[in-house]
Amino acid sequence: MSTPKLALKTLVISMAAAMAAPVLADTKQLPRIDVVGQGEDAVTKQPGSVAIVTKEDLQLQQPLSTEDALRRVPGINIKGEEETAVVANIGMRGLSSAEQKSLILEDGVPVAPGLFIGNGRYYNPRIQRMESIEVVKGAASLRYGPSTIGGVINYKTKTPDDGVSLSGRVGSHNMKEVTLEAGGSSPSGDAFAGIVATKAQSDGFMGKGYEMEDIMIKAGMAIGDNQMLGFKFSHTANDANISYRGLLLDDYKAGKTYNPAPDDWYLQERKAFDINHEIQLNDNAKLRTLVYWSDVSRDYWRYSAETEVVGQDSDGKDIKESVSSANAGRWLYTNSVTGNNRSFERIGLDTRLNLDYNAFGMQNESEFGLRVFTEESNDTRIRATRSQDRTGNNDRHRQDSANSYAVYGQNKFIINDKLAVTPGLRVESYQQKRVVLTDNNKTTSTSNTEVLPGVGATYQLNPMVQVYGGVYQAFSPAENGTSLTGDVDQKLEAERSTNIEVGVRGANNQMYYELTAFQMDFSNQVVDGNSDPALDKENAGKTLHQGLEAAFGIKLDGGFSIDTNLTYIPTSKFEAGDDKGNRISYSPEIMANLILGYKTGGLRTELAVHHTGEQYGSSDNQEEIGGSGTTGIEGIWGGKLDAYTTMDLNAYYTVNKQLSVFGAVKNLTDERYIAGLRQGIYAGPSRSFELGARYKF
Repeated sequence: MSTPKLALKTLVISMAAAMAAPVLADTKQLPRIDVVGQGEDAVTKQPGSVAIVTKEDLQLQQPLSTEDALRRVPGINIKGEEETAVVANIGMRGLSSAEQKSLILEDGVPVAPGLFIGNGRYYNPRIQRMESIEVVKGAASLRYGPSTIGGVINYKTKTPDDGVSLSGRVGSHNMKEVTLEAGGSSPSGDAFAGIVATKAQSDGFMGKGYEMEDIMIKAGMAIGDNQMLGFKFSHTANDANISYRGLLLDDYKAGKTYNPAPDDWYLQERKAFDINHEIQLNDNAKLRTLVYWSDVSRDYWRYSAETEVVGQDSDGKDIKESVSSANAGRWLYTNSVTGNNRSFERIGLDTRLNLDYNAFGMQNESEFGLRVFTEESNDTRIRATRSQDRTGNNDRHRQDSANSYAVYGQNKFIINDKLAVTPGLRVESYQQKRVVLTDNNKTTSTSNTEVLPGVGATYQLNPMVQVYGGVYQAFSPAENGTSLTGDVDQKLEAERSTNIEVGVRGANNQMYYELTAFQMDFSNQVVDGNSDPALDKENAGKTLHQGLEAAFGIKLDGGFSIDTNLTYIPTSKFEAGDDKGNRISYSPEIMANLILGYKTGGLRTELAVHHTGEQYGSSDNQEEIGGSGTTGIEGIWGGKLDAYTTMDLNAYYTVNKQLSVFGAVKNLTDERYIAGLRQGIYAGPSRSFELGARYKF
């Protein structure tokens, strides 16, 4: 084990031992690192765009996944692959939702299995344990890095109330779900512990069944009058009958809904442990420290499908089709199975000092932070047959690792009661290494340091009008699988973007609004191909993203309300390379949401309309849907995806203090649409029904 990892693990164990005493306070607010924070002025303090998915929003919407909940947030596009979103496909502000250039946190902790070693999509937290979601874009995201180009998403977990509650729901495709929440405090009120546990299963839309278990235990304690200590342990297991393969085009057009890869399985497990400590040093100084550890395993067992070359296109590239003409054009699977099995372990430390002071004739609020973590992965590829039952020859065994160190500081100059200016600087240094055990332990390594300045400002014109804006440098590291492709250092720099944002917002008890204009200008995205024949990649992909986000909500008479938002991204294109002038894949020009709500007594209902504009499935912007290039039918598919609009009808009724009932009809009009492409077509989920109840004992 590396020295940084050993030191951090020792720190975790030492702090865990300090938890032997009982736990915390009346509010049940355990210490944690929030992105937006709490309080009536939390949003207006941010020099950037902010969206909050509240506890009440989640309660009424009853989403099946975090991606369901994020679909309504301005600027976010979801490339849907299956309804529970075991794998994350989230794009922000014109960044492709097939890539990961936005930072995703849970209670301030990175959730991607590997930030530097890849792959960021292999784990997506379960929505059942979430209380709310914070989404921050613009200069405010500089504090968190790396991969904050699009912004930061922070899932905030539940802290159970005292007592026990049990909730459950059933729905289409034989879906069953039950969640237990239980909490308790010590007689003195300075100690608390709680648990949230969920078990769910379904046959799944298109037969993509799943079984999911999720357990989270939280506890905390007050230490004297000025300190709090909290910890959280979570364990998630997902067995999902999903694959890279989608429907073939003819079957999609015919309205077929079978599972195109019925024997493929995605088996995922994650364990994580967080410790938070907070101390109020004096009236003007607070120190928060977070230590975290996670372990993710992902075994992906996929059967090979046979194809044959049936001709060539006008460019002389092979055209491939499924061998199985007798099987209505479906994939024909062989007895050969491959297990792409990977595990990831990370341990990290994040500490932040907040200071309030007067200087330069004005009030100042400073934050200084240090973050250090190390992550490792073990990547094996098992070749087997059906009869071998997932055992066989390991023909590729790689170990990736990365160490990262980051420091940052920012100071908010509160010039007067209207204007605040916040400059900041983040320095991120990291080292990456790959060892190929199946190639005589061949070792390749690289390192990089990024200096990321930024400045943001807010100006309160009047109680209903705040202007904000900022400019900052953001980056996304080239992960091991890219920077060390072919086990050779590709000599890549991190992808860098200069981000500019300006907006206006306001809110009172009856309405809110926000309008934001943004630009992200990449100087060096990583692309395939290189002038050096010994290398496969290069920093040559200049891209430009420009757009607007608008949100508006109002409460009307009689219990009615309207919430709506629109994202318009006219520019999301390559400015260099073979794809110059083409639009970024999975980056629709228009996205919109309209939510019509009604509330009376204990009843809350809403009709939610979601629209996603047309988008391309590949960066070459091919129009016809099908295999791209010589990879043919088994390769990454491209083509133009038509725009689609879906409607959900949700209701939540509070019968009394103990009992609530809820229900939903999702995709009310049974819209048939293509949610994404990979090796085939991912059809969006058809109309489904859900019914549930919650009882607090």
